[in-house]
Amino acid sequence: MPRPRKWRKVCGLPESSRFGPLDSPANTEYVVNMTVDEYETIRLIDLEDMTQEECATQMNIARTTVQGIYNDARKKLAESLVNGKVLWIEGGEYRLCDGLGKRCGGNGCRRHRCGRGFANTESGG
Repeated sequence: MPRPRKWRKVCGLPESSRFGPLDSPANTEYVVNMTVDEYETIRLIDLEDMTQEECATQMNIARTTVQGIYNDARKKLAESLVNGKVLWIEGGEYRLCDGLGKRCGGNGCRRHRCGRGFANTESGG
C-alpha cells in the first residue's frame, strides 16, 4: 500500500506563469514545464534566502524532498535560459496556504505579506 500523498504548501501562485523569449515559436518543443511547487522552492531559497531546511518547514515537507524539487527546478530554469525556451509554470502536487497556520505569516509567506485572502485549493498534475 503506497504512502498517502503529502501536499506541498505553497503561499501564492506566480504573478505570471509564462516566461521566455519574445520571438519564441508556439511549438511545444520550445517549452519547459515547471510545477508550482518547483517555483515555490526557487522563490523561497533564492529570493527569500531560506535554507533548504527552512524551505522544507515552510512547505511542510522533508528537506530531502525540497532538495530534489529544487534541483529539478534549477535544471528547468537553466534549460529555459540557455536554450531560449519558454518557461511555463503550472500543475504539481501543492495546496495553497490560507495564511493562518503556525508557519504562515513568516518571511516566506507571500499571502500574509501581501494581505491576500486566498481560498485553500489544490491542483494535481
